[in-house]
Amino acid sequence: MSSKFVIKGGNRLTGKVKIGGAKNSALKLMAAALLTEEPTTLTNVPIITDVTIMAAVLERLGVVVSYSGPDTVDIKPGNSLYAEAPYELVSQMRASIIVLGPLLARLGRARVAMPGGCNIGSRKIDMHIRGLEALGARIEVGHGFIEAVSEKLAGSKIALDYPSVGATENLLMAATLAKGVTTIDNVAREPEIVDLANFLNKMGAKIEGAGTPTMRIEGVGSLHGVEYAVMPDRIEAGTLLVAGAITGGDVVIKDAIPKHLELVISKLKNTGATVTISGNKEIRVKGGSEINPIDIATLPYPGFPTDLQTQFMALLSIAHGTSIITENIFENRFMFVNELNRMGSDIRTEGRHAIIKGISKLMGAPVTAPDLRGGAALAVAGLAAEGVTEVLDVYHIDRGYQNFEHKLKAIGADIERIGEKEPSNALKVVGNR
Repeated sequence: MSSKFVIKGGNRLTGKVKIGGAKNSALKLMAAALLTEEPTTLTNVPIITDVTIMAAVLERLGVVVSYSGPDTVDIKPGNSLYAEAPYELVSQMRASIIVLGPLLARLGRARVAMPGGCNIGSRKIDMHIRGLEALGARIEVGHGFIEAVSEKLAGSKIALDYPSVGATENLLMAATLAKGVTTIDNVAREPEIVDLANFLNKMGAKIEGAGTPTMRIEGVGSLHGVEYAVMPDRIEAGTLLVAGAITGGDVVIKDAIPKHLELVISKLKNTGATVTISGNKEIRVKGGSEINPIDIATLPYPGFPTDLQTQFMALLSIAHGTSIITENIFENRFMFVNELNRMGSDIRTEGRHAIIKGISKLMGAPVTAPDLRGGAALAVAGLAAEGVTEVLDVYHIDRGYQNFEHKLKAIGADIERIGEKEPSNALKVVGNR
């Protein structure tokens, strides 16, 4: 039986809470460590299910992965790697596709199972394939695998149809060891992309333009191992900011980067919350006396992040008026709406639009987390609901949030986990470290 959260709503959250390392950066840095034979040490790594799965993927590729501290991962690729990432691991997490570029660049070949993960949209890999082909790879897709071969990748000019985060990352990593210069237009500009570029440059890569629409990569002969701290998780920070606002609380988020959350902070202020910034690493949110309705449209960074759309929907479900959320990134991101409506919310969806008619209060109910961010949003809704909310299938939440219930409890939430955390197949492969 999967563990669940039992939440007694109504507590006003107050206090300080520290943000961990970014899941969406840590996974990619772990994959990028494949580009060198030398050991790499990552600090500020969130020890969450997805990180454990990625560690298992690396181990199956012949890498030695170990933990030398509570948030420190040591990665030793060595000079003998396998070229195949197996289905039973890749199917658990879509980010596993990110080993394709590094393996191809390092070994001249890669065989990676078609990815899995949250069922929130198609997230096609066409751009990954076309981009790698432009660098000189020969690619075949069939029988559930992507197979790529290249004697030596060569620099090229690539234009992405869409600023895909995954395609940008895969092509960026592959290009670091390609011969000559690669330029990639219409790249993703997310802070996690900048973190990856900074990491690669510290390893000896020559990358310019990270955070802008065009990146230039001058290939180098080899990269070396480094020690590097993973950036703070802006999505965890945003989730906890919403938790503070929905409970009318007074919460300080520590070790966040406000610049990464400028639009999120602006939208929170529009709902009536007071948000202040101290220095460059603390954000304070104070919930307003009432929640104002607002409209949101998700877009690639620096637009509003799709990974915070569900949490804001929970907040707007008790606003004084009607809000509209337009989801432009993932077509299935509204899967959790039916669960939130079980708590009394009045939300209907029309294609990519959700119309949210605010109600006076949510009511506790048993609900099931359909995915990572939807699960977090249901927990956030439970904090403000009257009575008891049970959130089932919280293994989804464990994929992206470390000690989620403990952090909420530390700032006043009445939340308990019933049942043990379920070990994934990856945990069984990696073992206890």
